[in-house]
Amino acid sequence: MITYNRFVLDNGLRVLVHEDAATPMAVVNIMYDVGARDENPAQTGFAHLFEHLMFGGSIHIPDYDEPLQRAGGENNAYTTNDLTNYYCQLPVQNLETAFWLESDRMLSLAFSKKSLDVQRKVVCEEFKEHYINKPYGDAWHKMRHLAYTTHPYKWMTIGDELSHIENAALDDVKNFFFRHYRPINAILVVAGNVKTEEVKRLAEKWFGDIPMGEKYVRNLTQEPVQTAGRRLEVEADVPLNAFYKTWHMDSRLSKGYYAADLITEILGGGASARLHHSLVKEQKLFSNLECYHFGTMDPGLVTIEGKLVKGVNTSDAEKAIEEELEKIKTDLVSEAELQKVKNKTESIIAFEDMSVMSRANSLAFYELTGNAALINEELAKYQQVTTEEIRDYSRKIFDAANSNTLYYNSKN
Repeated sequence: MITYNRFVLDNGLRVLVHEDAATPMAVVNIMYDVGARDENPAQTGFAHLFEHLMFGGSIHIPDYDEPLQRAGGENNAYTTNDLTNYYCQLPVQNLETAFWLESDRMLSLAFSKKSLDVQRKVVCEEFKEHYINKPYGDAWHKMRHLAYTTHPYKWMTIGDELSHIENAALDDVKNFFFRHYRPINAILVVAGNVKTEEVKRLAEKWFGDIPMGEKYVRNLTQEPVQTAGRRLEVEADVPLNAFYKTWHMDSRLSKGYYAADLITEILGGGASARLHHSLVKEQKLFSNLECYHFGTMDPGLVTIEGKLVKGVNTSDAEKAIEEELEKIKTDLVSEAELQKVKNKTESIIAFEDMSVMSRANSLAFYELTGNAALINEELAKYQQVTTEEIRDYSRKIFDAANSNTLYYNSKN
Protein backbone atom coordinates (compact mmCIF):
# COMPACT_ATOMS: atom_id res chain seq x y z
CA MET A 1 0.00 0.00 0.00
CA ILE A 2 1.47 3.35 -1.08
CA THR A 3 0.18 6.13 1.15
CA TYR A 4 -0.15 9.74 0.06
CA ASN A 5 -1.79 13.02 0.95
CA ARG A 6 -3.38 15.28 -1.63
CA PHE A 7 -4.34 18.94 -1.79
CA VAL A 8 -5.01 21.52 -4.49
CA LEU A 9 -3.71 25.10 -4.57
CA ASP A 10 -6.05 27.97 -5.42
CA ASN A 11 -4.52 28.16 -8.91
CA GLY A 12 -5.49 24.55 -9.62
CA LEU A 13 -2.09 22.91 -9.10
CA ARG A 14 -2.68 19.41 -7.76
CA VAL A 15 -0.12 18.37 -5.13
CA LEU A 16 0.47 14.85 -3.84
CA VAL A 17 2.86 14.01 -1.00
CA HIS A 18 4.28 10.56 -0.31
CA GLU A 19 6.13 10.45 3.01
CA ASP A 20 8.96 7.91 3.31
CA ALA A 21 11.34 8.38 6.24
CA ALA A 22 13.53 5.48 5.07
CA THR A 23 15.42 7.66 2.59
CA PRO A 24 17.53 10.80 3.08
CA MET A 25 16.43 12.01 -0.35
CA ALA A 26 13.44 13.84 -1.78
CA VAL A 27 11.94 13.60 -5.25
CA VAL A 28 10.11 16.49 -6.89
CA ASN A 29 8.11 15.39 -9.91
CA ILE A 30 6.04 17.67 -12.13
CA MET A 31 3.79 16.13 -14.75
CA TYR A 32 2.07 18.24 -17.39
CA ASP A 33 -1.09 17.08 -19.11
CA VAL A 34 0.32 17.61 -22.58
CA GLY A 35 1.89 15.23 -25.06
CA ALA A 36 2.43 14.81 -28.77
CA ARG A 37 -1.27 14.09 -29.31
CA ASP A 38 -2.03 17.72 -28.36
CA GLU A 39 0.03 19.27 -31.13
CA ASN A 40 -1.07 21.04 -34.27
CA PRO A 41 -0.69 18.52 -37.15
CA ALA A 42 1.35 21.15 -38.99
CA GLN A 43 3.59 21.79 -35.95
CA THR A 44 4.43 18.42 -34.48
CA GLY A 45 7.31 17.67 -32.12
CA PHE A 46 6.61 20.70 -29.91
CA ALA A 47 6.01 18.75 -26.68
CA HIS A 48 9.36 17.01 -27.13
CA LEU A 49 11.03 20.30 -28.07
CA PHE A 50 9.82 21.69 -24.73
CA GLU A 51 11.48 18.83 -22.90
CA HIS A 52 14.72 20.42 -24.13
CA LEU A 53 13.70 24.06 -23.80
CA MET A 54 12.70 23.58 -20.15
CA PHE A 55 16.36 23.04 -19.28
CA GLY A 56 17.51 26.09 -21.21
CA GLY A 57 16.86 28.69 -18.51
CA SER A 58 13.80 30.33 -17.00
CA ILE A 59 12.80 33.90 -16.37
CA HIS A 60 14.97 34.39 -13.25
CA ILE A 61 17.37 31.43 -13.52
CA PRO A 62 19.69 31.37 -16.55
CA ASP A 63 21.04 27.84 -15.87
CA TYR A 64 18.79 25.14 -14.44
CA ASP A 65 21.42 22.42 -13.92
CA GLU A 66 24.13 24.34 -12.09
CA PRO A 67 22.20 25.26 -8.89
CA LEU A 68 20.61 21.81 -8.76
CA GLN A 69 23.99 20.11 -8.99
CA ARG A 70 25.37 22.38 -6.25
CA ALA A 71 22.47 21.18 -4.10
CA GLY A 72 23.49 17.55 -4.71
CA GLY A 73 20.63 16.90 -7.11
CA GLU A 74 20.08 15.28 -10.47
CA ASN A 75 17.24 15.62 -12.93
CA ASN A 76 15.72 14.31 -16.11
CA ALA A 77 12.56 14.42 -18.20
CA TYR A 78 10.61 12.50 -20.79
CA THR A 79 7.79 13.12 -23.25
CA THR A 80 5.19 10.68 -24.56
CA ASN A 81 2.19 10.98 -26.84
CA ASP A 82 0.09 11.59 -23.71
CA LEU A 83 2.15 13.56 -21.18
CA THR A 84 5.37 15.36 -20.30
CA ASN A 85 7.24 14.68 -17.06
CA TYR A 86 10.08 16.53 -15.30
CA TYR A 87 11.66 15.16 -12.16
CA CYS A 88 14.61 15.71 -9.89
CA GLN A 89 16.06 14.03 -6.80
CA LEU A 90 18.16 15.77 -4.17
CA PRO A 91 19.02 15.58 -0.44
CA VAL A 92 15.92 16.45 1.56
CA GLN A 93 17.62 19.36 3.34
CA ASN A 94 17.90 21.08 -0.04
CA LEU A 95 14.27 20.46 -1.00
CA GLU A 96 13.47 24.15 -1.37
CA THR A 97 16.05 24.47 -4.14
CA ALA A 98 13.92 22.16 -6.28
CA PHE A 99 10.78 24.19 -5.54
CA TRP A 100 12.60 27.38 -6.53
CA LEU A 101 13.83 25.88 -9.81
CA GLU A 102 10.61 24.14 -10.84
CA SER A 103 8.35 27.04 -9.97
CA ASP A 104 10.43 29.49 -11.96
CA ARG A 105 10.27 27.49 -15.14
CA MET A 106 6.54 26.96 -14.64
CA LEU A 107 6.17 30.73 -14.20
CA SER A 108 7.87 31.33 -17.53
CA LEU A 109 10.74 30.08 -19.63
CA ALA A 110 13.37 32.59 -20.71
CA PHE A 111 12.19 32.65 -24.28
CA SER A 112 14.94 33.82 -26.60
CA LYS A 113 15.88 33.24 -30.19
CA LYS A 114 19.28 31.94 -29.04
CA SER A 115 17.79 29.31 -26.70
CA LEU A 116 15.30 28.18 -29.35
CA ASP A 117 18.03 27.98 -32.01
CA VAL A 118 20.25 25.86 -29.74
CA GLN A 119 17.55 23.41 -28.66
CA ARG A 120 16.00 23.22 -32.12
CA LYS A 121 19.38 22.18 -33.50
CA VAL A 122 19.72 19.51 -30.78
CA VAL A 123 16.28 18.07 -31.55
CA CYS A 124 16.89 18.17 -35.32
CA GLU A 125 20.14 16.25 -34.88
CA GLU A 126 18.31 13.71 -32.71
CA PHE A 127 15.67 13.34 -35.42
CA LYS A 128 18.32 12.75 -38.09
CA GLU A 129 20.41 10.38 -35.97
CA HIS A 130 17.62 8.13 -34.73
CA TYR A 131 14.88 8.38 -37.33
CA ILE A 132 16.47 9.23 -40.69
CA ASN A 133 20.02 7.86 -40.74
CA LYS A 134 19.56 4.84 -38.46
CA PRO A 135 18.66 1.46 -40.02
CA TYR A 136 14.91 0.80 -39.54
CA GLY A 137 14.69 4.29 -37.99
CA ASP A 138 11.62 5.31 -39.97
CA ALA A 139 9.74 2.04 -39.41
CA TRP A 140 7.51 3.46 -36.71
CA HIS A 141 6.85 6.65 -38.65
CA LYS A 142 5.50 4.41 -41.39
CA MET A 143 3.63 2.09 -39.04
CA ARG A 144 1.88 4.87 -37.14
CA HIS A 145 0.60 6.38 -40.39
CA LEU A 146 -0.53 2.93 -41.46
CA ALA A 147 -2.35 2.16 -38.21
CA TYR A 148 -3.87 5.59 -37.56
CA THR A 149 -5.75 7.51 -40.23
CA THR A 150 -7.22 10.21 -38.01
CA HIS A 151 -5.99 10.24 -34.41
CA PRO A 152 -2.84 12.27 -33.60
CA TYR A 153 -1.11 9.09 -32.44
CA LYS A 154 -0.27 8.82 -36.13
CA TRP A 155 2.86 10.89 -35.52
CA MET A 156 5.86 10.14 -33.35
CA THR A 157 6.75 12.13 -30.23
CA ILE A 158 9.88 13.40 -32.01
CA GLY A 159 7.60 14.95 -34.64
CA ASP A 160 6.07 13.94 -37.93
CA GLU A 161 8.45 15.88 -40.15
CA LEU A 162 11.85 17.40 -39.53
CA SER A 163 10.64 20.66 -41.09
CA HIS A 164 8.11 21.16 -38.28
CA ILE A 165 10.96 21.62 -35.79
CA GLU A 166 13.21 23.44 -38.23
CA ASN A 167 10.47 26.03 -38.83
CA ALA A 168 9.34 26.42 -35.21
CA ALA A 169 9.01 30.17 -34.56
CA LEU A 170 9.43 31.89 -31.20
CA ASP A 171 5.80 33.03 -31.06
CA ASP A 172 4.57 29.50 -31.80
CA VAL A 173 6.72 28.16 -28.98
CA LYS A 174 5.50 30.82 -26.52
CA ASN A 175 1.87 30.14 -27.37
CA PHE A 176 2.31 26.41 -26.85
CA PHE A 177 3.96 26.99 -23.47
CA PHE A 178 1.31 29.33 -22.05
CA ARG A 179 -1.50 27.12 -23.35
CA HIS A 180 -0.26 23.94 -21.67
CA TYR A 181 2.40 24.53 -19.01
CA ARG A 182 0.13 26.14 -16.44
CA PRO A 183 -0.71 25.14 -12.85
CA ILE A 184 -4.24 24.09 -13.84
CA ASN A 185 -2.73 21.51 -16.24
CA ALA A 186 0.03 20.30 -13.89
CA ILE A 187 0.56 17.83 -11.05
CA LEU A 188 3.29 18.21 -8.43
CA VAL A 189 4.36 15.10 -6.52
CA VAL A 190 6.85 15.33 -3.66
CA ALA A 191 8.11 12.05 -2.22
CA GLY A 192 10.76 10.96 0.24
CA ASN A 193 11.76 12.05 3.73
CA VAL A 194 9.30 14.95 3.73
CA LYS A 195 6.32 16.12 5.77
CA THR A 196 3.05 17.11 4.16
CA GLU A 197 2.73 20.38 6.09
CA GLU A 198 6.19 21.51 4.97
CA VAL A 199 5.43 20.58 1.37
CA LYS A 200 2.19 22.54 1.59
CA ARG A 201 4.05 25.60 2.88
CA LEU A 202 6.65 25.38 0.12
CA ALA A 203 4.07 24.72 -2.59
CA GLU A 204 2.05 27.79 -1.60
CA LYS A 205 5.21 29.90 -1.28
CA TRP A 206 6.74 28.99 -4.63
CA PHE A 207 3.80 27.97 -6.84
CA GLY A 208 0.80 29.69 -5.27
CA ASP A 209 1.08 33.01 -7.09
CA ILE A 210 1.70 31.58 -10.58
CA PRO A 211 -1.30 32.46 -12.79
CA MET A 212 -3.67 29.52 -13.12
CA GLY A 213 -3.96 29.52 -16.89
CA GLU A 214 -6.89 28.02 -18.76
CA LYS A 215 -7.82 24.39 -18.25
CA TYR A 216 -6.87 22.54 -21.42
CA VAL A 217 -9.93 20.69 -22.70
CA ARG A 218 -8.92 17.87 -25.00
CA ASN A 219 -11.17 17.42 -28.00
CA LEU A 220 -9.31 15.00 -30.24
CA THR A 221 -10.73 13.30 -33.30
CA GLN A 222 -10.99 9.64 -32.33
CA GLU A 223 -9.77 6.88 -34.61
CA PRO A 224 -12.64 5.06 -36.36
CA VAL A 225 -12.91 1.31 -35.94
CA GLN A 226 -10.67 -0.36 -38.49
CA THR A 227 -12.67 -2.60 -40.83
CA ALA A 228 -10.00 -3.88 -43.23
CA GLY A 229 -6.39 -4.95 -42.81
CA ARG A 230 -3.68 -2.64 -44.14
CA ARG A 231 -0.28 -3.61 -45.51
CA LEU A 232 2.87 -1.79 -46.55
CA GLU A 233 6.08 -3.17 -48.02
CA VAL A 234 9.29 -1.14 -48.21
CA GLU A 235 12.87 -1.84 -49.23
CA ALA A 236 15.83 -0.19 -47.58
CA ASP A 237 19.55 -0.55 -47.06
CA VAL A 238 19.25 -2.66 -43.90
CA PRO A 239 21.07 -5.88 -42.95
CA LEU A 240 18.00 -8.10 -42.37
CA ASN A 241 14.36 -8.25 -43.31
CA ALA A 242 12.15 -6.98 -40.47
CA PHE A 243 8.51 -7.60 -39.70
CA TYR A 244 6.12 -5.27 -37.86
CA LYS A 245 2.46 -5.90 -37.17
CA THR A 246 0.02 -3.99 -34.99
CA TRP A 247 -3.58 -4.36 -33.87
CA HIS A 248 -5.75 -1.73 -32.18
CA MET A 249 -6.44 -2.31 -28.48
CA ASP A 250 -8.51 -0.57 -25.79
CA SER A 251 -7.42 2.56 -23.91
CA ARG A 252 -5.32 2.63 -20.75
CA LEU A 253 -8.23 2.88 -18.32
CA SER A 254 -10.43 0.24 -19.92
CA LYS A 255 -10.86 -3.33 -18.71
CA GLY A 256 -9.40 -4.60 -21.97
CA TYR A 257 -6.05 -2.97 -21.19
CA TYR A 258 -5.31 -5.51 -18.45
CA ALA A 259 -6.13 -8.45 -20.71
CA ALA A 260 -3.95 -6.98 -23.48
CA ASP A 261 -1.05 -6.48 -21.07
CA LEU A 262 -1.19 -10.10 -19.95
CA ILE A 263 -1.58 -11.36 -23.53
CA THR A 264 1.61 -9.59 -24.60
CA GLU A 265 3.41 -11.20 -21.65
CA ILE A 266 2.15 -14.67 -22.62
CA LEU A 267 3.27 -14.14 -26.20
CA GLY A 268 6.38 -12.03 -25.79
CA GLY A 269 7.47 -11.76 -22.16
CA GLY A 270 10.98 -13.13 -22.37
CA ALA A 271 12.80 -16.23 -23.60
CA SER A 272 10.18 -18.67 -22.27
CA ALA A 273 7.26 -16.82 -23.89
CA ARG A 274 5.37 -18.47 -26.72
CA LEU A 275 6.65 -16.50 -29.71
CA HIS A 276 10.32 -16.61 -28.73
CA HIS A 277 10.17 -20.30 -27.80
CA SER A 278 8.44 -21.37 -31.03
CA LEU A 279 9.73 -18.99 -33.70
CA VAL A 280 13.20 -18.06 -32.45
CA LYS A 281 14.35 -21.19 -30.58
CA GLU A 282 12.54 -24.03 -32.33
CA GLN A 283 11.73 -22.93 -35.88
CA LYS A 284 14.62 -20.44 -36.12
CA LEU A 285 12.64 -18.04 -38.31
CA PHE A 286 13.51 -14.90 -36.35
CA SER A 287 16.75 -13.74 -34.78
CA ASN A 288 14.67 -11.76 -32.29
CA LEU A 289 10.94 -11.33 -31.80
CA GLU A 290 9.00 -9.10 -29.41
CA CYS A 291 5.38 -8.65 -28.46
CA TYR A 292 4.39 -5.55 -26.50
CA HIS A 293 1.78 -2.82 -26.42
CA PHE A 294 1.44 0.96 -26.28
CA GLY A 295 -0.83 1.37 -23.27
CA THR A 296 -1.86 4.86 -24.27
CA MET A 297 -4.61 7.02 -22.77
CA ASP A 298 -6.61 6.77 -25.99
CA PRO A 299 -6.87 3.37 -27.71
CA GLY A 300 -3.38 2.10 -28.50
CA LEU A 301 -1.63 -0.73 -30.31
CA VAL A 302 -0.53 -4.28 -29.60
CA THR A 303 2.65 -4.96 -31.54
CA ILE A 304 4.69 -7.90 -32.76
CA GLU A 305 8.02 -7.06 -34.35
CA GLY A 306 11.22 -8.88 -35.13
CA LYS A 307 14.21 -9.36 -37.41
CA LEU A 308 14.15 -12.42 -39.63
CA VAL A 309 16.94 -14.93 -39.96
CA LYS A 310 18.71 -14.30 -43.27
CA GLY A 311 17.11 -16.28 -46.08
CA VAL A 312 13.71 -16.67 -44.39
CA ASN A 313 10.80 -15.49 -46.48
CA THR A 314 8.80 -12.74 -44.76
CA SER A 315 5.41 -14.19 -45.71
CA ASP A 316 6.45 -17.59 -44.26
CA ALA A 317 7.47 -15.88 -41.03
CA GLU A 318 4.15 -14.03 -40.88
CA LYS A 319 2.26 -17.27 -41.43
CA ALA A 320 4.10 -18.84 -38.50
CA ILE A 321 3.12 -15.90 -36.27
CA GLU A 322 -0.51 -16.24 -37.34
CA GLU A 323 -0.42 -19.93 -36.37
CA GLU A 324 0.73 -18.97 -32.86
CA LEU A 325 -1.98 -16.32 -32.59
CA GLU A 326 -4.59 -18.85 -33.68
CA LYS A 327 -3.68 -20.98 -30.67
CA ILE A 328 -4.29 -18.21 -28.14
CA LYS A 329 -7.53 -17.31 -29.94
CA THR A 330 -8.80 -20.91 -29.98
CA ASP A 331 -7.51 -22.67 -26.87
CA LEU A 332 -7.75 -21.48 -23.28
CA VAL A 333 -4.35 -20.73 -21.78
CA SER A 334 -3.76 -22.87 -18.73
CA GLU A 335 -4.37 -21.44 -15.28
CA ALA A 336 -0.70 -22.06 -14.55
CA GLU A 337 0.49 -20.05 -17.59
CA LEU A 338 -1.85 -17.18 -16.76
CA GLN A 339 -0.82 -17.18 -13.11
CA LYS A 340 2.83 -17.11 -14.17
CA VAL A 341 2.39 -13.84 -16.09
CA LYS A 342 0.24 -12.40 -13.30
CA ASN A 343 3.03 -13.18 -10.85
CA LYS A 344 5.55 -11.54 -13.15
CA THR A 345 3.33 -8.45 -13.39
CA GLU A 346 3.06 -8.32 -9.60
CA SER A 347 6.85 -8.57 -9.33
CA ILE A 348 7.34 -5.73 -11.82
CA ILE A 349 4.93 -3.51 -9.88
CA ALA A 350 6.62 -4.39 -6.57
CA PHE A 351 10.08 -3.73 -8.03
CA GLU A 352 9.00 -0.33 -9.36
CA ASP A 353 7.54 0.53 -5.96
CA MET A 354 10.93 -0.01 -4.32
CA SER A 355 12.22 3.26 -5.79
CA VAL A 356 10.91 6.51 -4.36
CA MET A 357 11.47 8.05 -7.79
CA SER A 358 9.18 5.44 -9.40
CA ARG A 359 6.55 5.89 -6.71
CA ALA A 360 6.49 9.63 -7.34
CA ASN A 361 6.21 9.10 -11.08
CA SER A 362 3.40 6.56 -10.66
CA LEU A 363 1.45 8.84 -8.33
CA ALA A 364 1.69 11.66 -10.86
CA PHE A 365 0.52 9.40 -13.67
CA TYR A 366 -2.43 7.98 -11.77
CA GLU A 367 -3.48 11.47 -10.70
CA LEU A 368 -3.31 12.45 -14.38
CA THR A 369 -5.76 9.65 -15.17
CA GLY A 370 -8.15 11.19 -12.66
CA ASN A 371 -7.73 8.62 -9.90
CA ALA A 372 -4.53 8.54 -7.85
CA ALA A 373 -5.95 5.63 -5.82
CA LEU A 374 -5.35 3.38 -8.86
CA ILE A 375 -1.74 3.08 -7.68
CA ASN A 376 -3.03 0.65 -5.04
CA GLU A 377 -5.86 -0.88 -7.05
CA GLU A 378 -4.38 -1.95 -10.39
CA LEU A 379 -2.87 -5.23 -9.23
CA ALA A 380 -6.33 -6.49 -8.30
CA LYS A 381 -7.54 -5.66 -11.82
CA TYR A 382 -4.83 -7.94 -13.26
CA GLN A 383 -5.69 -10.73 -10.82
CA GLN A 384 -9.33 -10.63 -11.92
CA VAL A 385 -8.54 -11.43 -15.59
CA THR A 386 -9.66 -14.98 -16.46
CA THR A 387 -8.46 -17.49 -19.02
CA GLU A 388 -11.73 -16.99 -20.90
CA GLU A 389 -11.13 -13.24 -21.07
CA ILE A 390 -7.63 -13.86 -22.46
CA ARG A 391 -9.09 -16.02 -25.23
CA ASP A 392 -12.01 -13.68 -25.97
CA TYR A 393 -9.86 -10.53 -26.03
CA SER A 394 -7.30 -12.28 -28.25
CA ARG A 395 -10.10 -13.01 -30.71
CA LYS A 396 -11.18 -9.39 -30.59
CA ILE A 397 -7.80 -7.78 -31.24
CA PHE A 398 -6.04 -10.40 -33.40
CA ASP A 399 -8.60 -9.99 -36.17
CA ALA A 400 -7.28 -9.63 -39.72
CA ALA A 401 -9.52 -6.60 -40.28
CA ASN A 402 -7.93 -4.91 -37.23
CA SER A 403 -4.34 -5.47 -38.36
CA ASN A 404 -1.58 -3.35 -39.89
CA THR A 405 1.41 -5.12 -41.42
CA LEU A 406 4.76 -3.68 -42.45
CA TYR A 407 7.36 -5.70 -44.34
CA TYR A 408 10.66 -3.84 -43.98
CA ASN A 409 12.86 -5.70 -46.42
CA SER A 410 16.56 -5.58 -47.12
CA LYS A 411 17.68 -4.56 -50.59
CA ASN A 412 20.60 -6.98 -50.31
